[in-house]
Amino acid sequence: MLYREMKTTKDKLSILGYGCMRFPQKNGKIDEESSERQIRLAIERGVNYFDTAVIYHGGKSESFLGKVFAKGGRNDVKIATKLPPYMVHSRKDMDNILESQLKKLRTDRIDYYLMHALPDMESWNRLKQLGVLEFLAKAKEDGNIINIGFSYHGSRNDFKTIIDDYAWDFCQIQYNYLDEHYQAGREGLEYAAAKGLGVIIMEPLRGGKLVGRMPQEIKGIWEKAEIKRTPAEWALRWIWNHPGVTVVLSGMSEEYQIEENTKIASDAFPDSLTTDELKLVSQAKEAFERLMKVGCTGCNYCMPCPAGVDIPTCFAMYNNRYLLNDTREAFRYLAFLGGAISGKPAYASLCIECGKCEKRCPQNLEIKRHLKAVAAEMERPYMKPVLWAARKYFKLRQKLKTI
Repeated sequence: MLYREMKTTKDKLSILGYGCMRFPQKNGKIDEESSERQIRLAIERGVNYFDTAVIYHGGKSESFLGKVFAKGGRNDVKIATKLPPYMVHSRKDMDNILESQLKKLRTDRIDYYLMHALPDMESWNRLKQLGVLEFLAKAKEDGNIINIGFSYHGSRNDFKTIIDDYAWDFCQIQYNYLDEHYQAGREGLEYAAAKGLGVIIMEPLRGGKLVGRMPQEIKGIWEKAEIKRTPAEWALRWIWNHPGVTVVLSGMSEEYQIEENTKIASDAFPDSLTTDELKLVSQAKEAFERLMKVGCTGCNYCMPCPAGVDIPTCFAMYNNRYLLNDTREAFRYLAFLGGAISGKPAYASLCIECGKCEKRCPQNLEIKRHLKAVAAEMERPYMKPVLWAARKYFKLRQKLKTI
């Protein structure tokens, strides 16, 4: 494992951090046995930075992480969590949230504390008006918070303004080879690094879009490389090639992902990719941008939908239809989102256009418009009669089982 230094504190952080938003699940809950095993494996392989938040896993991520580290290893790692602005309406709220987080995490300190998902300067000004500067100063003086930063989803100009407005220790931005010039982007990354801030990277694999099943066109691009690498390795090495990056977060949920990513992180030095390799990444980016319909990362911030639409899955299947030229996605859409099996439909045309999802989306996607496009492409005229018949079939089958 390689380590990079946080300039303000001289902490040596593993260049691969553990994102605690995508633990493996069982029956809709964190699979604690598998998740703890994977956390221990990551630590054994050198990972020392763990990133969680109040809302991850329906509010259970912090508590689970605290339970794991209460068994040992707390002093060997750095824990990052976040103050959610949407839950803050007064200075007292800040104190109560932090106190709750310390209890859930079973610790006396949070090593890296972020203002969560600031979208603009207005949001930061609102927190200041509510007393966040005094809150942070007191928490730092008491030793409950060690380093202060913010995660960001907004324009580049506001990002720079927020950077200059406070003595931050670090920041966290979305960055990958598709998002090189999106939100804070490369310019924001280099601006923050030049100011001496540590830079934490989220969504390095674009919610899994840059790995897994690959379009043939992109497979062909990677096959041109002299050194053969997996899509994940190309994506991660491209980010670690930037000297200003401190840590790259990965939401690993399988042992093989931890093993692969930590292996890559053992020799991913800055400025190590060749000119020809960087050209291949640019070609892959151009292909993705041409093929992909919706820039959803599957973060689930838009959920739950009041109308029951499974927004991330709708977009994932829609993207796969074009990325992979897979006509079978329409049948999967019918089976998984139509409610034929579960009895709970979650397809795109259920959208009531309330707009709640768009207000919560870190990518600022026009979700309502995209859902209409999904419905037009994936919901054929025969869908509703087929679903009606399928539900009848499964209900009858279940009834016969109980006789």
